[in-house]
Amino acid sequence: MDLDTAHSADRRLAVVHRVGTALLGLVLVGFGVTSLFVRLPLFDTRGEVIAGLSTNGALGFISVAIGSLLVGAVVVGGTFCSTVSTLVGAGFIASGLVNLYLMSTDNNFLAFSMPNVIFSFAVGILLLTVGMYGRFTGGLPEDNPYRRHRERRRVHRAPARAGR
Repeated sequence: MDLDTAHSADRRLAVVHRVGTALLGLVLVGFGVTSLFVRLPLFDTRGEVIAGLSTNGALGFISVAIGSLLVGAVVVGGTFCSTVSTLVGAGFIASGLVNLYLMSTDNNFLAFSMPNVIFSFAVGILLLTVGMYGRFTGGLPEDNPYRRHRERRRVHRAPARAGR
């Protein structure tokens, strides 16, 4: 296997993790700020439609907070950015499932509608893809930082098991 020596795998993966996470974080911050400027009631269960999504004040605050977390993870970079993207992506999918159920009840405190659920699933899948890119597969190249980390961990554990 020929390795790309012009750019390290760490740098190539960091670009994917950072760019994808930053774009999705900025979309969330933009949506949240827009809904906060409209000054919607905090827990209105109907909400107002902004950018095709139903929103209220609480969803605006949450969107700004989660988007800021993602942008902060981009600033830190590295494995932290990948891990945050993966965890937040899983959270978006879980939120979509929970709000799919709550949508037809009086407990719809985030004013979710079906486009919100679809958006939540789409953002969750994109964040999972960005966060797991180059991290979870069996055929990682030799210069992949996650493969090197696993091999180092395996080497450190191997002598301890041999003594048993």
